[in-house]
Amino acid sequence: MSCQYRKADFFNDPVVHLIRHSMNFCSWKDRKAVAADLRPIYEAPTVEEAARQLDAFETIWGTKYPSIAPAWRRAWAEVIPFFAFSAAIRKIIYTTNAVESLNRVLRKTLKTKGAFPTEDAATKLIFLAIRNFEKGGRTVREWVAARNQLAIMFEGRFNA
Repeated sequence: MSCQYRKADFFNDPVVHLIRHSMNFCSWKDRKAVAADLRPIYEAPTVEEAARQLDAFETIWGTKYPSIAPAWRRAWAEVIPFFAFSAAIRKIIYTTNAVESLNRVLRKTLKTKGAFPTEDAATKLIFLAIRNFEKGGRTVREWVAARNQLAIMFEGRFNA
């Protein structure tokens, strides 16, 4: 397996994949400290602050683990779009289990259907699958705050 970080890994959540990739370079005894020092980067309120935090991370860990900061810099173009969202929305995006769980439900629902007569039929089926997913008690923590932020950002397209 190559140590090179692949851009294809960024399909769902580039930050989680970057953190996992970064941990591959760390010894077991330093993983908690490195992860704690990476957190201010992806939790920064702005892109500029995140870049400053990345520079600070590199000054601390750059000599011991010289591959981590350059990996973040190479992937920076895929990371910075997430800073346009509020902290609540970013937290939902970063939690891969929630995203992957919902994707699994949608794939399971849609794979049994060969074709849809109209686009509305597909939309209704997806809506019903999401509603059943939410009713099943498998909701994501912090989802309500993220949903409200999405409703504000995408007024008319997202109905809270």
